[in-house]
Amino acid sequence: MIRAKKRFKLDVWNWVMIITFVFLLLFLIIPLINVLKESFIDSTGLKATASNYVKIFTKKYYFSSLFHSLTVCTLATIFATLIGVPLAYAITRYNVPFKVFIYVLIIISLMMPPFIGAYSWIMLLGRNGIIVRNLAKIGINLSSIYGMKGIVLVFTLQYYPHVFMYVQGSLNSIDSSLEDAAESLGVSKFKRFMSVTLPLVFPAIASGMLIVFLSSFADFGTPMLIGESYSVLSVLTYNQFVSEMGGNSGIAASLGIVMILISTMALMLQRYLLSKKNYRMSALAPPAVIKIRGLKRFLVTLFCGIIVFLSILPQAIVVITSFLKTKGPIFYRQFSLDSYKSILYKVPTSILHTFEYSTVAIIVMIFAGMLISYVLVRRRNIFSSIMDVSVMMPYTLPGTVFGIALILTFNKGPLILTGTWIILVISYIVRKLPYTVRSSTAVLYQMDPSLEEASINLGVAPFKTFWKVTAPLMIKGTAAGAVLSWISTINELSSTIILYAGATATITIEVYAEVFTNNYGTGAALASILTFASVVSILLVNKLTGGKGFNIQ
Repeated sequence: MIRAKKRFKLDVWNWVMIITFVFLLLFLIIPLINVLKESFIDSTGLKATASNYVKIFTKKYYFSSLFHSLTVCTLATIFATLIGVPLAYAITRYNVPFKVFIYVLIIISLMMPPFIGAYSWIMLLGRNGIIVRNLAKIGINLSSIYGMKGIVLVFTLQYYPHVFMYVQGSLNSIDSSLEDAAESLGVSKFKRFMSVTLPLVFPAIASGMLIVFLSSFADFGTPMLIGESYSVLSVLTYNQFVSEMGGNSGIAASLGIVMILISTMALMLQRYLLSKKNYRMSALAPPAVIKIRGLKRFLVTLFCGIIVFLSILPQAIVVITSFLKTKGPIFYRQFSLDSYKSILYKVPTSILHTFEYSTVAIIVMIFAGMLISYVLVRRRNIFSSIMDVSVMMPYTLPGTVFGIALILTFNKGPLILTGTWIILVISYIVRKLPYTVRSSTAVLYQMDPSLEEASINLGVAPFKTFWKVTAPLMIKGTAAGAVLSWISTINELSSTIILYAGATATITIEVYAEVFTNNYGTGAALASILTFASVVSILLVNKLTGGKGFNIQ
């Protein structure tokens, strides 16, 4: 008897997987391969060579930038951890007043682009900064913010919330019986923290440190604005690619590959450290808030207040100065809307472009993120595992490098996208999609599949069941990731500055241009629009999720 062959049937979820793979192949894998190929081409563009990599590691001009990048990123990661961990412990374990308000301010400071923070610190601590100028009047000469120390300061205050958010979530889920057992054995509070609490939250600390390092390493705007002669890889890569003397795409591509390798090595190091031990526990007894009073409560609150004040100060400075009368870099103590009138006259299309491109990108990311996450969670197999890795790959990809990759791929036939708004939207989708996918998968893992099974058993098609049953239950959780994608998209600079043409400029490009031409008033007004849009987005997502969108407790 001849057994009939089982026919493979392509259902809608298989098509989702195929379309995702094709999209990633076309707009991620092939561009990265092109960067790799370009890195082995000499300056003539005709000969294959490894000389580009030899130059990077032997010539001081290039190697010093690599050393500078690793230095500022490592220092920023250490300082962010030294701030984020104690702050998370203070907020979660003690009765600090105004906790929700502090959480909101920390989230707002996290959502703002670091180059705007750098711009704000220039106004405060630049050579003609408010603080520097006023201290000089009383005989105190304070060095300006430019150089390594300024980059580390901005990175630390911008990115410590990553460590804070991871650690406070982990501290809230610790089983307090473990700490109680150590206390009953006579272990001091400090030793208990170091020997019990800290090891339990180490995965969260390691995750936060990784994000700080990767974010600092990929950042372009901050070192470009305040680095001056202190060159780092992201700036050097950009300069090599768009140099007025014609540029050297081979060197730029080689620098990009080095950046990708370092980011990947950081990720592998984090995973190796986490694999050494088992950190799982059952949080049957969540820790109680310790009631402190008097001087101790004042000091803990003061510590939290100083950190939050310093991190939110740049945003406050931007908003305040946007309403001051200005002439170039000089501000006057006089209320004025001239800066806003100026930008509405000079760059209205750039403002429209920012929200048009971001809206198109976020719509695609929401729908794609929900569909992809369903495949990853409910259709687990070897192909979905590969897709999971591929979708998350851009998470560690520096924006400058990805912009170069897209230019190298789509600046000639058969598909020419360079100079169009489409290439910007594609860049945003590929780089920001991981936020939406991760938030959607987190929701799906918590959902009982029996609801979907019941609908299917009643004769409703699986894909229709997804939109009628699953998607409505996912949407609130997906919103948290979507708003992160939205905020990071409207504030994106590193890839945009490579990909934009004059007709496709966005707000971040205009802020960058205004700061470099010392038009601080209009720069502040444009930056304030981004700040307002980000704050509204944060408040909206927390309204939709009942205050749980960003783990506010």
